[in-house]
Amino acid sequence: MAIKTLLPGRSPGGAPNRGAPARPTSGRDRAERKLAFRMTAPSLVIMALVAAVPIGYAIWLSLNQYSVRTAGLSRFVGLENYINALSSQEWWAAFGQTFLFAGLSVSLELILGTAMALLLNLAFKGRAVLRTVVLLPYAIITVVSAITWQTMFQPNMGLVTNVLSTLGLPGGDVVWLGEHGYAMAVIVMADVWKTTPFAALIILAGLQVISAETYEAAELDGASKWQTFLNITLPLLRPAIVLAAIFRTMDALRVFDLPFVLTRGANGTESMSMLAYTQLRENRLVGEGSALSILTFLTVMVVSVIYVRFAGGNIRDVAKEEQ
Repeated sequence: MAIKTLLPGRSPGGAPNRGAPARPTSGRDRAERKLAFRMTAPSLVIMALVAAVPIGYAIWLSLNQYSVRTAGLSRFVGLENYINALSSQEWWAAFGQTFLFAGLSVSLELILGTAMALLLNLAFKGRAVLRTVVLLPYAIITVVSAITWQTMFQPNMGLVTNVLSTLGLPGGDVVWLGEHGYAMAVIVMADVWKTTPFAALIILAGLQVISAETYEAAELDGASKWQTFLNITLPLLRPAIVLAAIFRTMDALRVFDLPFVLTRGANGTESMSMLAYTQLRENRLVGEGSALSILTFLTVMVVSVIYVRFAGGNIRDVAKEEQ
């Protein structure tokens, strides 16, 4: 059964109506925009400098080769560090492992976050307490969370391994953090547990701006709960879901603390950030480590641009419509 959502300026699928006339920009609007720009310009300049100076210095370091043992022994090598990084198996292994982690964790967080947001949006006694409890994992420091999960999967003494052994289920005799595949699974579960509340919070905000009249119209039309969710809730939640996906993907692609604490990058869990850290801090290869850091930064930036370009159109359309 097709449900038509009759919202001003929107098509039945929840997308903005391309035929709706745009509001003309008045002189007052232009004056307000100029005033807003003048007031925010100093802060924007300071923020740009704070971001540009470290990035610029990292780029300069990546174009040189330094020795930490002999003072003054350094030379300009141009793009040699980047060529060596892009031709190394370690970089592409870390690249693939990072995207595998990001794909698994972000997908699970969006699915579970949507389910949690739908539950928290219901009206029932004790809803405020449940919202507080659900958001607690996100308030825990990531390193503390990682140590907790590391303890849970310790052989012979961890909570998870003991429960699996007692119930006779597979995985009870597995060294989870010491085997390829299992180690990545633990890191994904730890990240999903900690950051799903963040996705749920954003999606919950999107749920609360959907008008009650829309659901009342669907109910009068005889729509079931599932039809209402597919044809009304999900399309109208798209901007919030895309926004949560952008934030979580950017964060997941630069993951460092979870694999560093849980596995030290062993057993197929080394991320791009961890590889850069190893080269820069442990191997003392300043130029090579800086090049890997810049490559990680560029990867995250390219993925973010792709997200905004191809998936963020709905957000921009909604913003224009509200104007």
